[in-house]
Amino acid sequence: MAWYVYMVRCSDNTLYTGITTDVERRVAEHNGEANGKGAKYTAARRPVTLVYTKRTKDKSKASQEEYRLRTLSRSQKELLIV
Repeated sequence: MAWYVYMVRCSDNTLYTGITTDVERRVAEHNGEANGKGAKYTAARRPVTLVYTKRTKDKSKASQEEYRLRTLSRSQKELLIV
């Protein structure tokens, strides 16, 4: 099963990073299409738009990449999604 690292841009222009096995489902959850399943951070910043995905081979690699992305500066993240 493939795992994905993703970034969404929130309505306040902030970026949120996460991991999932189904990117479309997860973005829908962040946008409130599944009751109570989105992150608290994105719930107050809807709608969110998918801006970055990266496929990894397993959950461990996805978690490592998520951590790496979260440690990047805002400008470094913006360079990834351009």
